[in-house]
Amino acid sequence: MTSLRILMITAEYAPLAKTGGLADMVAGLSAQLAACGHDVRVVMPRYRGLERTADTEAALKLGTHAGSGSSPVALDGTHPPFDLLCGSTDTGPTIYQVDAPAFFSGSTIYGGGDAEALRFALLSHAALKLCQLLGWAPHIVHCHDWHASLAPLLLNAHQLHEPLFRDANSVLTIHNIGYQGVFPAALADKLGLADPAPLLTTGKSEVASVNFLRAGIAAADALTTVSPTHASEVLTPEYGKGLDGLLRQRRNRLVGILNGVDYTRWDPASDHRLPRNYSAGDIAGKLVCRSELRKRSGLAAAGHVPVLGMVSRLAAQKGIELVLDALPPFLRSGACQAVVLGEGDPPYAEALQQLAVELPGQFAFIPAHSETIARLIFAGSDAFLVPSLYEPCGLTQMYALRYGSVPIVRDTGGLHDTVSHFEPHAGTGTGSVFRDADTGGLSWAISEVLGWYQQASAWQRLRHNGMTADFSWAHQTPHYLTLYRRLAGIAAQAS
Repeated sequence: MTSLRILMITAEYAPLAKTGGLADMVAGLSAQLAACGHDVRVVMPRYRGLERTADTEAALKLGTHAGSGSSPVALDGTHPPFDLLCGSTDTGPTIYQVDAPAFFSGSTIYGGGDAEALRFALLSHAALKLCQLLGWAPHIVHCHDWHASLAPLLLNAHQLHEPLFRDANSVLTIHNIGYQGVFPAALADKLGLADPAPLLTTGKSEVASVNFLRAGIAAADALTTVSPTHASEVLTPEYGKGLDGLLRQRRNRLVGILNGVDYTRWDPASDHRLPRNYSAGDIAGKLVCRSELRKRSGLAAAGHVPVLGMVSRLAAQKGIELVLDALPPFLRSGACQAVVLGEGDPPYAEALQQLAVELPGQFAFIPAHSETIARLIFAGSDAFLVPSLYEPCGLTQMYALRYGSVPIVRDTGGLHDTVSHFEPHAGTGTGSVFRDADTGGLSWAISEVLGWYQQASAWQRLRHNGMTADFSWAHQTPHYLTLYRRLAGIAAQAS
């Protein structure tokens, strides 16, 4: 098998820097590609202000200094220096961090404001600079979301005069089309481009702006979404978020590849964060996890009452309003309890907090981003809410399946591709799936779950179906390799 040289450019990489599924996806795919024998180099920022944990310290051992440079991106009229630090990992890929205190010194991954354009423009510049410093010619430059969308433009420019990049091909994965990296047009001249025109777009208001994702979509050699269904959805005005016209023009370059799960990190049988491990064949530990979840979240001890969990960014996309409308009647009747973990839009956080005040012992809201609590919710809940208005892929529903928490999902995007509605008589299906994005739809889906919960044999079958479903990267990575080899003109060979 011909080994490919693959450059990953990303704002997040689990567990080093994570706010959501992007970090898990890049880490899981990179590790699997490396395990298959490919030369994978990951370039990400070094966020100096992030809190270091035992997991992050263990995940990366910074070693050699790979090189330095002056930022092509202007910041306050200067071009600050940056360093490229090389780190080793236990999972295979080599990690390079862009150490630029002037750009990445904050205590969060995303700082907001116009400075985001400058920070992530530097990320793309530094990634290609790394290749030059190493004399390493990638077959594939895989860019993730708007943060790395400048790289296809830069690569096209480099290919005109640098043999090192002559055979490189760019892949842009759209993880969430709702976030496009849109900034004032005045920033275009500060981003280190010889010709900033491709970054500029004019909207209906005739006011020019910079749109990173649009520019990347126009320039990349191949485009992917993180589920097959969402690849069709983004071609429509409803889901394309203003980019559907451009995507329809480039639909022959677009493919949907479902995200995978790294079961070495996400498995209740080995998860060290859980109070008791368990598996599909021995579920007793899940009862211990549910008891601990109730204790830590302040839910009342209850008999045969299911606990619903939710781990989510608090944003309109995630269907938070549906939860606020549909869930309270079930809580007030004592039919279930619920725990929600998440941070985001203040109005949603305030409404969830008010619900917790109104229904102590029945509902708990934890306004935090905590991997440890998230895993306890996956393990300790009986069912898991993912009522997204749109969902490019979603990973939480796949985690919930493995942890024996029955997903309640809307029939959209990757949720459609990963969860099927349970049919008790046939014993098939893995969750509760509703179609319409309204209160009635979610209420029906919750009622279905509560009904199944009262049927011991049906519930046992449903839970077992989910826990034994396999969404590992071993199944998804070959689709990326097929795309990579086609772009690079390298035929697959028998290993």
